[in-house]
Amino acid sequence: MSIGRHMTSGLSAMDAGIDDVAFARLAAILHSECGIVLSDSKKSLAVSRLSKRLRQVGASDFTQYCDLLESRSGEAERKEMVCLLTTNVTNFFREAHHFQRLSEDVLPTLLDRARKGERVRMWSAGCSSGQEPYSIAMTVLDALPDAGCLDLRILATDIDSRMISTGKSGIYRDLEKAQVTEAQRRSYFNKDADGTGNWQARDHLRDLITFAELNLIGDWPMKGPFDVIFCRNVVIYFDADTQARLWSRFAKLLAPDGTLFVGHSERVSGPAASQLKLVGTTQYKKI
Repeated sequence: MSIGRHMTSGLSAMDAGIDDVAFARLAAILHSECGIVLSDSKKSLAVSRLSKRLRQVGASDFTQYCDLLESRSGEAERKEMVCLLTTNVTNFFREAHHFQRLSEDVLPTLLDRARKGERVRMWSAGCSSGQEPYSIAMTVLDALPDAGCLDLRILATDIDSRMISTGKSGIYRDLEKAQVTEAQRRSYFNKDADGTGNWQARDHLRDLITFAELNLIGDWPMKGPFDVIFCRNVVIYFDADTQARLWSRFAKLLAPDGTLFVGHSERVSGPAASQLKLVGTTQYKKI
């Protein structure tokens, strides 16, 4: 998850009538809803993302739109606002070194446990449109083709319901241009015959993954423990206190010796730093 989408051209903050007070309200609502910090430098970005939405809901300006967001009937619109102000920048096998470490260092022990009938669970937190959990699943199946017959599953969550729908569908374009090998395309995807360039994940790949909508700063219904958690390029958009709380929550749900993979510019901070040991490039193990 990221708020780094390119801005729509031709709009400025003043064009939509936003002022500092309205922007401060909008930033506070976003932070309260999902923990993301919307800095002043993102003002034009916010305007470009939301101006069309203002027209759709009949708000004459951002002050009126904030009134709607803060109202008792504004829950659905707050979710829509969060989706519009977050962008899911992802691809298959992004930060490839993590999947190499998963394959070489982490999976051998976990798959041995799975073969013995033990429970193995992994979590892609902030999974975007699903490429990350599918990359995890392909890494698992490359190592153990019958993993789907064992008690091994991957949870994939994101705050954006539309991204969850994409993940569930397992439909992606131009896999030839992605970091998916020809062998993996043959093994795990079917290409549409209608010339659209779409590929759909096969059932045995999709069946390893459960997709669910989840706000990371809200309640977590799952109890764990998880043997592996991927949470990459998500926490960076939160303030320091929220980051520290999330690292602690991840640490609590990790199994002993469990592994946490984080984004290239993220570091575990706060109390969790005493529970999670850095063992590789942005790779932590629970002590």
